[in-house]
Amino acid sequence: METAESGVAGDDSTDRQGFASALSVPKRLLILAINYWPLLHLLSIACVLGINWSAPGLRIASGLAILFLLPPITARLLLFFSPIHQNRIEIGTRDYFIWWALSNLQMIFCRLSFLEEFLRMVPGAYSMWLRLWGARIGRLCYWGAGLRILDRSFLLIGDDVVFGAGVRLNSHVIAGGDTSGMELILAPIRVGDRVVVGGYSLLTAGTEIAPDECTRAFLISPPFSRWKDGARIREKDQN
Repeated sequence: METAESGVAGDDSTDRQGFASALSVPKRLLILAINYWPLLHLLSIACVLGINWSAPGLRIASGLAILFLLPPITARLLLFFSPIHQNRIEIGTRDYFIWWALSNLQMIFCRLSFLEEFLRMVPGAYSMWLRLWGARIGRLCYWGAGLRILDRSFLLIGDDVVFGAGVRLNSHVIAGGDTSGMELILAPIRVGDRVVVGGYSLLTAGTEIAPDECTRAFLISPPFSRWKDGARIREKDQN
């Protein structure tokens, strides 16, 4: 989970009290229950592979299907029946718990990042897998080594896009709301056609990069930033 204060990613040490106070005891218990999904996911894979119920080849195929296909299909169904329409979500609301469930569906890939690196070894496989989550991915995208994604359903990527090594795509941040409480900022990251994203950059919620841009390495893009002609477009320049 990423945090932000005044729209810029930062340390969450001062935000924890406000975050906890937004949740009642039943809601905290619900979060705890959702947190068990990654463990149950791993145990189900272990059971399919470990129990001698069929030929080894079928067990391996079933285990891979549970590992790579069950989470994105579940995420698509969850978003189909309970779509998230807001960009700013109050902590503890329905939309917040939908997002929390989506995050835990992806947690195994965040913890065990080598699983996604394995998919990237096969040209086109990783883009197809992201589309299964609901992301819109154009043709011939290159995903650099070490790239990390936290919200796979909230990506809008154009054609012929290149992501450098170590890029992070975080379509959410936790930030201070208009009042004293906390809020979840959740918005798709939009990258235009033929963009090159410099290595070790961080793109956060609502970031938009215009087509044909080549961003510098180690770029940090605050929520809802727009980038064109090598620079961030300020609000006064957008009007």
